[in-house]
Amino acid sequence: MKKLQLLLLMCLGYTAFGQYIDPLEAVDPNIGTVHSRWFFYTPAANPFGMAKPAPSTNGSYGNKWGWEAVGYDGTHTSIEGFVNFHEFQVGGISLMPTSGELITVPGKLEEVDKGYRSNFKKEKEIAQPGYYSVVLEDYNIKAELTSTPRVSFHRYSFPKGENHLLFDIGNTQGESGKVVDAAVTMVDDKTIEGYVITHPGYVKYYQPGAYVKMYFVAEIDKMTSSIASFNKEDIHFGCKTALGQGAGLALTFDENKEYQVEVKIGQSYTSIENARLNLETEAIDLQFDDAKENAQSKWREMLGKIAVKGGSKEHQTKFYTGLYHALLGRGLSSDVNGQYPSINGEVGQIEIDATTNQPKYNHYNTDAVWGAFWNLTQLWALAYPDYYNEFVQCQLDIYKDGGWLADGVATNKFVSGVGTNYTGLLIASAYNKGIDQYDHELAYQAVRKNELGWMNRPLGAGKADTKVFVEEGFVPLTQNNEYYSASNAEGSQFSASHTLEYSFSASAAMKMAKSLHHIDDAKLFANYSKGWEKLFNEEIGFITPKTKDHQFVKDFDPKKVWTGFQEGNAWQYTFYVPHDVKGLAQKIGPQEFIERLDGVFETAAITKFGGGETVDAFAGLENVYNHGNQPSLHIAWMYNFTDQPYKTQYWVREICDVFYGTDETHGYGYGQDEDQGQLGAWYVLAGIGLFDVAGGTGENPNLQLSMPQFEEVKISLDKQFYEGEEVVIKIKGDPTKNRYIKSAEWNGESLESVFLPWSEYIKGGVLEMKSSAKPQK
Repeated sequence: MKKLQLLLLMCLGYTAFGQYIDPLEAVDPNIGTVHSRWFFYTPAANPFGMAKPAPSTNGSYGNKWGWEAVGYDGTHTSIEGFVNFHEFQVGGISLMPTSGELITVPGKLEEVDKGYRSNFKKEKEIAQPGYYSVVLEDYNIKAELTSTPRVSFHRYSFPKGENHLLFDIGNTQGESGKVVDAAVTMVDDKTIEGYVITHPGYVKYYQPGAYVKMYFVAEIDKMTSSIASFNKEDIHFGCKTALGQGAGLALTFDENKEYQVEVKIGQSYTSIENARLNLETEAIDLQFDDAKENAQSKWREMLGKIAVKGGSKEHQTKFYTGLYHALLGRGLSSDVNGQYPSINGEVGQIEIDATTNQPKYNHYNTDAVWGAFWNLTQLWALAYPDYYNEFVQCQLDIYKDGGWLADGVATNKFVSGVGTNYTGLLIASAYNKGIDQYDHELAYQAVRKNELGWMNRPLGAGKADTKVFVEEGFVPLTQNNEYYSASNAEGSQFSASHTLEYSFSASAAMKMAKSLHHIDDAKLFANYSKGWEKLFNEEIGFITPKTKDHQFVKDFDPKKVWTGFQEGNAWQYTFYVPHDVKGLAQKIGPQEFIERLDGVFETAAITKFGGGETVDAFAGLENVYNHGNQPSLHIAWMYNFTDQPYKTQYWVREICDVFYGTDETHGYGYGQDEDQGQLGAWYVLAGIGLFDVAGGTGENPNLQLSMPQFEEVKISLDKQFYEGEEVVIKIKGDPTKNRYIKSAEWNGESLESVFLPWSEYIKGGVLEMKSSAKPQK
């Protein structure tokens, strides 16, 4: 038996003697749960799964603006239900087991006894990738959750006597917005099916007339003794159907001994029929324990694509928890038969592979991709290019269905997170890195239109100020107080940051145009990529907004937020020229460039590189550097483009040690905005010491180095896309104590700089570094 266990561990890539740690044991899903977003805490899900059953402490509260922290808060002590859909702007289908008097409203956090919610104790809660359990103290009921990709599994252990299982369908959950319609019915002794239609804030604004639809079919393994329907507090005993807002069913079980009830919930965004098909295909003969084993096996496989050895326990926990969040953030939106909710309101169909009879790829929900090139897509390119390729194919379907690329989508409805659109850059970067199993010309035309198209451009495609950028080469500052986009054809409230963003994405489009021999387009994009220069104010050395008459704004304060800059200020955004770092350094002055970086990080260290210990997503916006938001995430790596790269090595490690924590409050800063795994993915890149300031958009992309946190890192390469088998990073010396690179070799050849060409990485090999406690100047 011991030999069998050892063989199994070795097959998984983790030896019994701890050469590589078990990533599943390193992950702590409870890190950062204070002030976390709706989609953040779903431990029972599969990687990139549609089914994301999770406890909710305040999801029924909804939220005013559609993005604030809601769902599961680590400071709360009661649970109101277990919700199965958890995505950006998507939430619904809640279950809750109870006993005693039948209560059909959740109640408030401060009045637990007035609703069906229950108190719980943290010591009786278990959260692991692929599994969650908790004891509901008020009912003495143990709740357990796991999943397959499209099926949620619930198991409830009831005490003897009369107990209830609530299907709360017609109420707001998290970011769902208002419920428009709902239905739930018990179609036979063990089957419940229904749907809920919601109107989230971002969908309402960015795609008027569109709604989010969620369908389910649930199978219960135990006969009920009675049933009741309800609409909020209005209960109808003996009725098997409920319709409209507040709709739900209450199943009652009665046994004279302790008993368990298992529920499988097939989920879909297209139809009840497809929810049933997803259930039958993925879980017809699967029981809870088998589903849990499969889910955790899948997590080990996915997390294990980046295996690490050594390093501190704290670094291991932060690293794999960050990777876990990066693989959790986006979720399936297509069914097992390849059908998906189209952006045009119809049901789309992914092409079926003639050999496997399976869809060739999947569709996914996604928050905006703002800043994803400094974390998520780099990580996907390194170890998960198959998923990156699917992401591009999904976006091209959206382009074919609706005519435009989408910044973010909720069940393929436009949800442009901050009114911009970086999807073109992400596609160009994928193509640039050899992740290109799709129609290249179609992809290029989509990228081109995203950068230059403005006629009849829908709000949901973002970049409402494209017209003025194309005509003027920059976006002028206008007063536009529209909550979501703040932009129109004449300009933007976020004019300076938009100019920088569009310059960067134009540079990416230029590389793709050049590669596909669209030479005239390449010249055009090259010109637009210099748009940032129009806003560089040489008198003060900062990017400064300009008015419509091409004049810099007066009385300019570089620390001011929101006027000219989206979720940041000129201190942060002046460094937002990742495609031309050397050009920016020349503008500022090479020595002053270094001195400014020094001042930025010495100042930022005082507030722990974010908002200090203030629990608020925007707490660090006015700082000179704010790691809690996307615009700053590349800045620490910019020393690599100077003659002092050792400072990148120092500050990257300092951010990892200070900004990131291992408890519920201090996880990603203090209440900072962990957008679907972006901050976690950044930590992973820092932990292995590989990063690209240009996000893979360079003509010959490369990876910039820093000191990894572990003695050894092994990255498995995907043979569908890359030539090599694996990349192994080995550190001589103690990488926990030593944060500086003394020397480096790639496949036995000395590296003369901190740059590793992408063309070398994909061939596979060994990167060996010697660590040092002192900077190598």
